[in-house]
Amino acid sequence: MIHPENNEEYKGLTVNSGVAQPSIINPYLNRKRFARRQYSVDEMVDGILQGNVTMLSQAVTLVESVNPEHQKKAQEVIERCLPHSGKSIRIGISGVPGAGKSTSIDEFGLHVLNQYGGKLAVLAIDPSSERSKGSILGDKTRMEKLSVHPDAFIRPSPSAGSLGGVARKTRETVILCEAAGFDKIFIETVGVGQSETACHSMVDFFLLIQVAGTGDELQGIKRGIMEISDAIVVNKCDGDNVKRCEMAAQHFRNALHFFPKPESGWLPKVLTYSGFYALGIKEIWDMVYEYFDFVKQNGYFNYRRQQQNAYWMRETINNALLSHFWDNTDIIAATKAMEKRVQLGEKTSFMGAQELLKAYFNN
Repeated sequence: MIHPENNEEYKGLTVNSGVAQPSIINPYLNRKRFARRQYSVDEMVDGILQGNVTMLSQAVTLVESVNPEHQKKAQEVIERCLPHSGKSIRIGISGVPGAGKSTSIDEFGLHVLNQYGGKLAVLAIDPSSERSKGSILGDKTRMEKLSVHPDAFIRPSPSAGSLGGVARKTRETVILCEAAGFDKIFIETVGVGQSETACHSMVDFFLLIQVAGTGDELQGIKRGIMEISDAIVVNKCDGDNVKRCEMAAQHFRNALHFFPKPESGWLPKVLTYSGFYALGIKEIWDMVYEYFDFVKQNGYFNYRRQQQNAYWMRETINNALLSHFWDNTDIIAATKAMEKRVQLGEKTSFMGAQELLKAYFNN
């Protein structure tokens, strides 16, 4: 295609490049004015122990950072805050996408704060994109009431591909929140329905939110997440959906009969409620606190905390070994070469992995 300006008929004409547009950035902008002040470890710890939310937020940002200097500083803060932690109740909340987790947490949190007082921290895990690695981090916008409550702290974090949709650093964040005086911690997972063990291993009570129409008793048995749940609640039980929700609740009760009795001795209960209309919220939290009275009385509460501490020590070792492997420059180069051989069919995936591991351990 010949553009008009290139046509022989107009060869005597010239096309101007136009007026140069000025930069959209103010040339007089002083970026140093807007630079965030870097606090020392002592300042952060003192601020956290005084309940300063700004200091807490900055400390959580350090915990989530992949910068080695930030990680080292974050570990110092965590070590100093550790003696002041462990005085909260930790509740994990999961469910299929669209089950109403964020809306329910908004109502749950408001009820807990009004009924029992104290301070509430909500750690909402947002799924990260496999392509861009980014997250929307928009769960806070759904929690309209809690986001403006003076005694609530909401922190959305990217899952960053971690197991079960729970951010790797969530446990450290829990310690910081407890040191800041938050005596109730909600951890909301992305609700993938698989590998929720990571969340279960850092909470005292695991609540599964379900909706009607997800299957019968047989389908319920196949879902491993039900096996680790301390309670199942069926959401959206309002209007014309009441009968369907009650039927779904009965299906879940029937399915729970096929599971072995939990180690805690607590028999998981199934309740119905409506998060949107705030119906049945009180009954759920009466049941949650009944559970805490039960496990504290039989000693399982402390036993579970001790088991979780040992589990996370092993997980920390696993993560450290994994990071050390992939940060090794020799291994990075060898991996790229081995990947090409595997892709061309010269090596099997298993043999390629074995050779890389052998090279790593020999170094």
